[in-house]
Amino acid sequence: MTQPPSLNRRTFVQTTSSAAILTAVSTLRAQQKADSEETLRIGLVGCGGRGTGAAAQALGADYNAKIVAMADVDEKQIDGSIASLSQKYPDRVDVKPDKKFLGLDAYEKLIQSGVDVVLLASPPGFRPLHLMAAVNAGKHIFCEKPMAVDTIGYHLAMAAVKKAAEKKLNLVAGFCWRYSTSRKEAFTRIEDGAIGQITSILATYHTGPVKPMQPASGRPPGMSDVEWQVRNWYNYSWLSGDSIVEQAVHSVDKICWAMGDKAPISCISTGGRQVPAEGGNIYDHFHAAYEWGNGIYCHLANRQIKGCQGHNQDIIRGDQGVLIIGKGGAPFIDGAKRWRFKGEEKNMYDLEHEALFQAIRKGEVINDGERMMLSTLVGIMGREAAYTGNLITWDQMLACTQDLAPDSLKWGDSFTPSPMPIPGVTKFSLPEPKKPEDTKPGEKKKA
Repeated sequence: MTQPPSLNRRTFVQTTSSAAILTAVSTLRAQQKADSEETLRIGLVGCGGRGTGAAAQALGADYNAKIVAMADVDEKQIDGSIASLSQKYPDRVDVKPDKKFLGLDAYEKLIQSGVDVVLLASPPGFRPLHLMAAVNAGKHIFCEKPMAVDTIGYHLAMAAVKKAAEKKLNLVAGFCWRYSTSRKEAFTRIEDGAIGQITSILATYHTGPVKPMQPASGRPPGMSDVEWQVRNWYNYSWLSGDSIVEQAVHSVDKICWAMGDKAPISCISTGGRQVPAEGGNIYDHFHAAYEWGNGIYCHLANRQIKGCQGHNQDIIRGDQGVLIIGKGGAPFIDGAKRWRFKGEEKNMYDLEHEALFQAIRKGEVINDGERMMLSTLVGIMGREAAYTGNLITWDQMLACTQDLAPDSLKWGDSFTPSPMPIPGVTKFSLPEPKKPEDTKPGEKKKA
């Protein structure tokens, strides 16, 4: 595998203005309505299970779309994805050898290869860079969750969201429950006052391990730190964001949804690593308590430990009833206005792609950006409160300067990620306070 050029998230924003000028033509094209006879060309970044699933759903959503380009660090992943998709859509998977892009810079080559729609499904540590590059190139985007793993990434991705809105690009987020037929009706009933004023929320996401860390003995001789970590991406916070950000963020998103997509005031959390692992630096359990004002606390509990009871529910209590999701086959309300969903439950993964491609065909615009970034940062907030053992406010999150990834990254590099967090020892990343000599002319010095 060839060495890709270095990636630098801190300087990436400084280079995007020139890139935007170079891609003005593609931006104008993206804003136009796509005729039903026009074949939409899809590019997939990240060809693992989730990426392949997203590609299948995209093909199912639009009869005149084709997968024409793929990007990954592993050619076997690309070939496996092509083989899987070709079983169901043999005439609509047309990835030529020169459209298989390899390496950490493969996303750039794919985006510039003439695709119309980009599916972003690589490990989320790379997501902000990929999102900004796709927006700069004027592409319609499906962006898998989460959208960042640290606050540097959050601000980069948020800048991309705003630019996508300016360019009138479609940006659909992989927070799939927002497209669920039953959940949409349930939350509409909350908004209409079916349970009164919300008083508390408990969301649980208790599962087994998602992608267990490979033992050190399985590392091939000569494999670089970066390659080893990318191949075990779920177990490193700079790549996955930890389980509360990568997986339980679905539950975070439903909490934010219920709370009107407003930011919480603060968060206090616990968490840790109960089952030792050879390598990696993520926790296997969290409990985060978010305060949303007026004394309302919303609790999120997630765990990924083998042999424990699975539990995935959302219990949203109001002063006139309670909405329960995940107990039984359909959401229901118990209270003064009893209700149970009895409609047809369509596949939410299909629905999010149908929404994306229908908007492209009609010349309409969907932009899930603001809410997807809110839920992402709320997830990071819960993690940081647990890592540090401190109560963290929303204002502190917005001011945070955390950057988990190296500024320069190459496939063959050595890289030591941050150590396993220790509450009370691990520090929260805030800007250094101004020194008196740093005060600008005419600016009052603080006492």
